[in-house]
Amino acid sequence: MLKAFLKERRSWILFFLSLQLLVLFVAYLDTTIPMASLFYIVLLSTLLMIVFLFFRYRKETVYYQRLKEWDEHIDHQMRMGPSSPFEQIVHHATSEQIARYRQMAAEQNIALEEEKDELLSWIHEVKTPLTAMHLMIDRLTEQPLKSNLTYEWLRIHLLLDAQLHQSRIRHIENDLLIEKLDLQSILAKEIKALQSWCMQKGIGFELALEERDVLSDSKWLSFMIRQVLTNAVKYSHSSDIVIESRKMDDQVMLTMTDQGRGIDPRDLSRIFEKGFTSTRHHNDTASTGMGLYLTKKGADALHITIEVNSTMDQGTTFTFIFPKKNDFVHIASM
Repeated sequence: MLKAFLKERRSWILFFLSLQLLVLFVAYLDTTIPMASLFYIVLLSTLLMIVFLFFRYRKETVYYQRLKEWDEHIDHQMRMGPSSPFEQIVHHATSEQIARYRQMAAEQNIALEEEKDELLSWIHEVKTPLTAMHLMIDRLTEQPLKSNLTYEWLRIHLLLDAQLHQSRIRHIENDLLIEKLDLQSILAKEIKALQSWCMQKGIGFELALEERDVLSDSKWLSFMIRQVLTNAVKYSHSSDIVIESRKMDDQVMLTMTDQGRGIDPRDLSRIFEKGFTSTRHHNDTASTGMGLYLTKKGADALHITIEVNSTMDQGTTFTFIFPKKNDFVHIASM
């Protein structure tokens, strides 16, 4: 701050020094003026100038130091105390600007909430004809047509489901209900939903659950498993998806292994980024880059660690490491 003050008052200092030099120059030209007395006057005035600058520095920089250290979460009017006319001008201008930005932010938040409510309403309205469409598909007797329609229905259903969870992700803490869950029941439900798609692609499931009970949120855990299994089915052909669970160090570990195309090593660190699809299959328009992003967000909220191991053209393994029971004290207090 001292450097900024001296730079701001540089013109004053230069003007003062110029006057002192002018006095000495005049005394040098006029021999009748005693040089010793002038040196004394110049020295004394310089000391007074230094003292003056010191006090002005203490007085003028207080407001700007507070402005520099201002915390946006603390009320602007409470922190700032302008003492000069120019500080009052700055204070008034910044206060008006902050009030204007806060009003704009509030209006944007209201608009976003309205848009979110409209989107949720639209999703729920679309689910009704989708349910009716599913019942109509079930009545079809022509198997090839039924399989194709079921696959397209499933794609729409999964996209709507991802969109619904995306709209809830901002307030996920308010959407959690931690309870004891049966992994086999959740997996059976998700596998059944993908049954027609798996039959179409010749994909089977192999379950080996040593540990079935976990503490988590049913809705979000189902969504996370659904995203991983959907990707496994999407990128696999005529193979089995192996699902295993075991307990290690008082933590349940759920692994889901496919024999699909695998993930490029360059992409492993980015698969949970929002909107990221793939560098190797960049033209794959079927991917949205949102499924694993939402999965990671849900896992973070549930204190679930996700580990991914993949080998190109051999397959991918996703491991969900559930937290210890004591860790849910923090989640329950949210």
